[in-house]
Amino acid sequence: MAFPLVVGVDGSESSLQAVDWAVDEAARHGLPLRLIHASLWERYEGGRPSFSIDRPAEEIMAEHIIASCAERARLRNPDVTVSGEVLPDDAVSALLQAGHEAFALVTGTRGRGEIAGLLLGSVSLTVAARAVCPVIVVRGSEQNRQGAFGRIVVGIGDPNGGAGAARFAVREAEVRGSALTAVRAWRSPAHEHPDHPLLADSPAMHDERASVRITEALREAERDHPSVEVHRRPVEGSAHRVLLHASADADLVVVGALRRHGHFGLQLGRVAHALLHHSECPVAVIPQRT
Repeated sequence: MAFPLVVGVDGSESSLQAVDWAVDEAARHGLPLRLIHASLWERYEGGRPSFSIDRPAEEIMAEHIIASCAERARLRNPDVTVSGEVLPDDAVSALLQAGHEAFALVTGTRGRGEIAGLLLGSVSLTVAARAVCPVIVVRGSEQNRQGAFGRIVVGIGDPNGGAGAARFAVREAEVRGSALTAVRAWRSPAHEHPDHPLLADSPAMHDERASVRITEALREAERDHPSVEVHRRPVEGSAHRVLLHASADADLVVVGALRRHGHFGLQLGRVAHALLHHSECPVAVIPQRT
């Protein structure tokens, strides 16, 4: 049985957008959809006496959130199998645990309790930085979220961190019938002297090396999904700025994130961090073990 697509919901507008996006994604991949709402009221309140008829407001709210999100999902696409549950845990722990048996985790940008001015909520950021499965943070305009551009962008990073992202991006482009743009940013080292060709590589050489790296990263994925239209784009500039610019007319931007064995803190590079805060379209962070 296929692992479900798991969505963290809390009733906020951001999480409702995540539900809508996830329903469409589940339909594309033929996956069940699992909605999770984390609530700690049981932990703090303890179990109710069996004879009690009173129900804590937190319990009623949690059940309402799950029920309303599940109904929203079913109305959007009745063919998608939807389940929902309230878990007695904090949101980060609940989602990270669910990620062990998930096709991917989907979150919004901010929850109900987040300060309005924050660029990205702490739950989404922490989950993206620690999950063992792909994490998609749903952000950007309605056009980008609804797939109006027919284009997926993948950032091609270092050899030990990009294979998973490339596979995910190519597969995503195939199920959407979208084109894929593979981007590799390059910059001349500060010590090079562009006025002295014998002392420095030319821009053309940097560009060629970036093109080779893109080809290497995509080779296996392209072989397995030959119908996908792939555009290779070596670009001079900083990777996070290049990808942020590319996100403006993309439906999804995909990047890898290394998960170093024995490290338990936030494991996001500068590129993924910048995209999660500023991208103009949804962002998929694909973990890569080292």
